Amino acid sequence: MIGLMLVACSPGGSSSNVFSMLAKGDVAFSVTLTASSSIVTLFTLPLIMAWVTSDVGEAVNIHLPVSKLLMQNIVLMVVPITVGLLVSIFRPAAAEKTHAVLKRIAMPALVLLVTVFFFQHKQTIVSEFGSLGLTMTVLIVACTSCGALLSWVLRLTEKERRTLVIEIGMQNAAQAITIACSPLIFNNETIAIPAIIYALMMNLILLAYVGMTKLKK
Repeated sequence: MIGLMLVACSPGGSSSNVFSMLAKGDVAFSVTLTASSSIVTLFTLPLIMAWVTSDVGEAVNIHLPVSKLLMQNIVLMVVPITVGLLVSIFRPAAAEKTHAVLKRIAMPALVLLVTVFFFQHKQTIVSEFGSLGLTMTVLIVACTSCGALLSWVLRLTEKERRTLVIEIGMQNAAQAITIACSPLIFNNETIAIPAIIYALMMNLILLAYVGMTKLKK
């Protein structure tokens, strides 16, 4: 219960920006949504998890290290974005070459990442997949469907629609695992199990979605 809710209320992960690029989405829109959700969940995540732990009767003291999470967001988002903007302004030719290279290696890199992640957590994934695999798949499909419905209601462009589907359907599993295992917060590897299963299913499903968008084009 706690692990499932931790995944559900986590922000969008920075990997969604890569998936948006691969799906020919609006990368600037993706980065904006990722940054916004990361800032909002700094405040909503502790409140929701405090309510969840209280509701299920778990005596867990919630302490979210806001300063560390802010620093993480700065390192993972603000710094690369700033560097990218500076390079595109002062070295546009180099920016174009870099973008072309990244487009070629992004997909193989993601496949390699999923493979390494599976073997790193193979025992946990195999033992818990029967009970959590379907649950996490339903969560991902439900979230991506909500993204598709919202984009239709808002009459977004095709690029924006793909971005919103990915952003809403993708939670930051790495952050959920960190919060679950951190001695400053839960210090409980069991709570991290849903996030580990989620990370595997999320990457597989979104890789399939990217493949569908490429076939469509």
